[in-house]
Parts: sequence; C-alpha cells; structure tokens
Amino acid sequence: MRTPPLPPAPVRLTPEQLAARAVGDRPVEVARPITISSYDPGWPQRYAYHAGRIRAALGDRALVVEHVGSTAVPGLAAKDRLDIDLIVADPADEDAYVPDLEAAGYALKTREPHWYEHRCLWTPDHDVNLHVFGPDCDEYLRHVIFRDWLREHPDDRDLYASAKHRAAAEHSMSMAGYVAAKGDVVLAILRRAGLT
Repeated sequence: MRTPPLPPAPVRLTPEQLAARAVGDRPVEVARPITISSYDPGWPQRYAYHAGRIRAALGDRALVVEHVGSTAVPGLAAKDRLDIDLIVADPADEDAYVPDLEAAGYALKTREPHWYEHRCLWTPDHDVNLHVFGPDCDEYLRHVIFRDWLREHPDDRDLYASAKHRAAAEHSMSMAGYVAAKGDVVLAILRRAGLT
C-alpha cells in the first residue's frame, strides 16, 4: 500500500457547506448529543453483518469493503456507529451502486464531489456510515493507515480516545465542531505513522 500525503489542516465546516453536501432529508447537524462509548466487542460482528449485506448487494462492484474508524480498533472508545469504507470503480456513477445499496437498507445522505467524489450512505438508525470512495483514494488509505497504527500503538490509541472525549464534551451538538476539535491529534498521529 502506498503512503498518501497528510490531509489538509482541519477546518470546521460552515452551515452553508454542511447544507450543500446533505442529500434528501438529512439533518445538517446532529439531533442528539454526541456520546463516546467504551469499546464494544460486538462491533466486529456488526461490521461482518453489514459487509456481507454490502457485498451481496453489489457483488464484484464492491472492490473493497473495509471496517475503519474507531469501532475498528480494539479497546478504543467510540461513538456507537460503524464506519465502513466501500471502494467502487467510480463513486460519481451513483446509478452503478446506490440503487442496490438503497434496496439493501442504506440511504444516500452525503454527496461531496469536490472531496474524492465521496458519498456516504446511512442505515435507517444511522448506526452505520458507509463511505464510498474510488480506487487508490488518499482518504481511504489514510483511514486504513490510521486504524492499523492505533491497533499497534496503545499510547496513541489512548491519546486519540482522550481527544474524542474532550471534543464530544466541547461540541456535543456539532459533528463539524467535534471533527475539527480532534483534527490536530489525528494529524500528529498520522505523522508518527509516516505521512508527510
């Protein structure tokens, strides 16, 4: 796997930017406070269930289905929501995969053509974020590198957990604020993982 560059420094999205990427009836911000839960050993099984549904829906159009994010790191506290990365040939070609994923219970909620053609689909209870990227996408590679680094480096895993708790306490009703508040810690960890 190649090493992607560091992402840009985190910035908090404006309400206008949040609204521009929202699809359908998606709320622009969170409806309930962001809470961080202790690691749940059932998360890998939940991932396996959803990975099976995604692969069954798409067949060989699902080039990669990968459990990423905090729920993919044993021992790491997280929001009780799985992050799954799906790699397809062309994320912009929504007709090639969105209808089949919607039939399987995942609804398109985010469209970001300016950012790696990213799409995000949610389950009805929003207990899964299904992120769609194209092959060899820098952001997908960063997700895997970050996950694998945290799995092997408990000090950084614990540092990240502290940052998540702090960010959730300071920005409990703003996902944009939460993401931006932990961004500097993410960048520091990615640098230690070899990104420049």
